[in-house]
Amino acid sequence: MKSRFVVAALATFAFGLVSAQAPLPQPASAPAAAAPSVPVPPAPAPAVSKSWILMDYATGQVLAGENIHAHLAPASMTKVMTSYVIAAEINNGKVGRDDQVMMSENAWRKGGARTDGSYSGFPVNQTARLEDMERGMVVQSGNDAAIALAEHVAGSEDAFAALMNSYAQRIGMKDSNFVDATGLSADGHYSSAYDMALLGRALVRDYPETYAYNKIKELTVNGIKQPNRNLLLWRDASVDGIKTGHTSEAGYCIMNSAKRGDQRLISVIMGDVSERQRADDSLALLNWGFRFFETHRLYEPGKVVVEQKVWKGKADKVQLGVAQALLVGVQRGRYNDLKPSIEVAKNLEAPIKQGQQVGTVKVSLDGKVVAQAPLVAVAAVEEAGFFKRLWDSFWMWWKSE
Repeated sequence: MKSRFVVAALATFAFGLVSAQAPLPQPASAPAAAAPSVPVPPAPAPAVSKSWILMDYATGQVLAGENIHAHLAPASMTKVMTSYVIAAEINNGKVGRDDQVMMSENAWRKGGARTDGSYSGFPVNQTARLEDMERGMVVQSGNDAAIALAEHVAGSEDAFAALMNSYAQRIGMKDSNFVDATGLSADGHYSSAYDMALLGRALVRDYPETYAYNKIKELTVNGIKQPNRNLLLWRDASVDGIKTGHTSEAGYCIMNSAKRGDQRLISVIMGDVSERQRADDSLALLNWGFRFFETHRLYEPGKVVVEQKVWKGKADKVQLGVAQALLVGVQRGRYNDLKPSIEVAKNLEAPIKQGQQVGTVKVSLDGKVVAQAPLVAVAAVEEAGFFKRLWDSFWMWWKSE
């Protein structure tokens, strides 16, 4: 028995997982008595479209949609992927916003004013700042600017398309394949409403400075003033992007994002019947989403979510929280139905560094996880002295019996 005690006291115990209920913070704006949930009517589906989706930005939850994974021509919504790649390459130090970008004859012939598509107006065989040319691509949907930027970043449009597909995989876009930087019809060039929503979410999250170009209402290049084709920028102040598109193959497409308070929604419609109808349909979806769903900030970074027992430390407990704010989208009136829970290692042992992940906090609704985040140590717990470690080892053994 004595030898068993010595071995047990000095042993390192395996880590299992223990689950526990976590506290649900009350939102500051919550009424004293929660109102009953409002029945959610069907989403206002576009009367004629090939595919559409409404996504909650905070969680990526699909609030409504039809044919969301169908492979369809994305038209000029492709340029959002082009913007994302350029922003990523700037962030990686490969190119700079002040780079001089040549409007090559190839870009001018394939996407310039003499073509049937949208153009930016930058003069052929002359250069312009990368940032200025990107605005021409985003605001005016300039095909010439998209091709010139692709050539500058990757050497050719084909090489740039390979970059597009690489970044699309990182974002999680499984229903997309890009062949060009413009969205002009091409064999094998396709995406889906779901992937476009993922892309819009990624651009807002990862590169807000680049995303901000999308709310510019008009731009003048080489003496030619052109408006942004997104009509909702004029109709609703909460809409700050993202992109429209149209070809004979794709029909009228639009992806929009709007923010009201802490809540942001993303809508995508592919294959609508007209410029005005796609705007009407997109706004109807956004209004429906804001009316019947809400976003809550459950836990803030640096705030203590729960305290957990820790062994062999100078402190007996470790304070756990989240590294980034945890938000959740939920039907209005159902906040109190959310069920937070935590999963942490069964036997936490010091030392534990500040910011070290030791578990996960999950939030469920009707038995389905709707949001989750890593649980990290808010403050470090240093390792105790020899005798405290020995004593804790004994009690860990004792409690395991």
